[in-house]
Amino acid sequence: MKKNFLTGVGLIVLLNFIIKPVWVLGIERTVQNVVGASEFGFYFIIFSFSLIFNIILDFGLTNFNQRTISQHPQLLPKFLSGILSLKILLSLGYALILLLVALILRYDGREFHFLLVLGVNQILASYVLYMRSNITGMLLFKTDSVMSILDKLLMIIFCTLLLYGGFIRQPFKIEWFAYSQTASYLITAIIASIVVFGKTKRIKLTWNRALLLSLVKKTFPYALLSLLMSFYYRIDPMLMKEILPENIGVHEAGVYAMGYRLLDVLSSFSYLMSFFLLPLFARYIQLKQNLKDVITLAFSILITASVIAASACSFYAKELMDLMYLDNTVESTRVFQILIWGFVPISTSYVFGTLLTANGNLKSLNIIALVGITVNLLVNFLLIPRMMAVGSAFASLTTQLATVIVQLFVVRHIFKMNVGWNITIRLLSFIVGAVLICYGSKLLPLNPFVNFGIAITTSLLWAFLLKIITPTYVLRMWKEGE
Repeated sequence: MKKNFLTGVGLIVLLNFIIKPVWVLGIERTVQNVVGASEFGFYFIIFSFSLIFNIILDFGLTNFNQRTISQHPQLLPKFLSGILSLKILLSLGYALILLLVALILRYDGREFHFLLVLGVNQILASYVLYMRSNITGMLLFKTDSVMSILDKLLMIIFCTLLLYGGFIRQPFKIEWFAYSQTASYLITAIIASIVVFGKTKRIKLTWNRALLLSLVKKTFPYALLSLLMSFYYRIDPMLMKEILPENIGVHEAGVYAMGYRLLDVLSSFSYLMSFFLLPLFARYIQLKQNLKDVITLAFSILITASVIAASACSFYAKELMDLMYLDNTVESTRVFQILIWGFVPISTSYVFGTLLTANGNLKSLNIIALVGITVNLLVNFLLIPRMMAVGSAFASLTTQLATVIVQLFVVRHIFKMNVGWNITIRLLSFIVGAVLICYGSKLLPLNPFVNFGIAITTSLLWAFLLKIITPTYVLRMWKEGE
């Protein structure tokens, strides 16, 4: 299992390292520059709104299914039939609630139309994620690595044609960006279905009331957790729109989206790794195997990557924002310098939060998420009127730090994990050293992006020197894996 995990992680990092920069720098950045901060802010607000109610679509089915299938693969045909039926009902409920809330908020015609398109996108994305949970539940990590980038690859193709194809004379519209997402998710959903259905016999939708109620009851804790987490992950731009005057709120949401973009991309790498970790942890727990090695490996990889990325991006925030955007780069730089440090607690949470999920500690995770929402709302209402997007960035960082600290205490209590002083000192030395290395690289008389590369490379060597992560350790895990 360890070998399969490492192969999957290696492949997913490679594929995403190829696709994500093209997506962010070549497509998303261009779209945001072409349509402007306010227009992209309009998209970002409605997109965040559609995500908050995404839990109605999933209702915790993805995490529950991934954990269950990894422990009991023989249940795939039965669960597939029942869950697909339930997802149809949930999709109808999601669409209805989304439209009702939009009416309550008095959305105008354009907002209503845009919400409808993004709602369809969320339905398709949720279906793809559920299908991928079956793929990873069967520990088909290499297959899922390809599925993880397929929708973005298709989006790159579609948006490239619209932006650079030359056969459309009209200026690019943000609506076209949303329509491209629809097409990409639809094709990805079809391919994912072919993969999963190929591993099962004949599938028949089951409208068994007892089975559906049983699934709802079992997945409710997962659903509640996803709902609470989506609030403190995605509510920031909506709060800016409500707290600040309308035009200012939309503009500040656009600036926040500019600063948030790279964090979102980097966090997706950690999320994809957690998508592998959940079935792996669940299988280890079911077989009562020692989790120490795989937890250490996952945490070492993510803490090394997140600290180096956060340090380097923070010191080179201006250069990165100038590279990505044409307007509002000063404001987005300040936002990004704060937000990017959230990558460290987010990555840490993707290890230990996933461990708690695999162990079934949903009550603890829901309490932690409630703490996160409380912190997020308090800091946002305090800082947004004074500091606008920058204040919301501080709220996001504070929330991530608060939730991960509580998670670590809970993990330590449940799994009786004690962190020795040796590891603590090495971790602190690594973090301080990475910050100093990145600061020192700014003083070099070279091109800023050459200095950026030197900062990352030197910080990685520093991690190897401190033995935070070593090639020999990874190789040993590879040889031990089966």
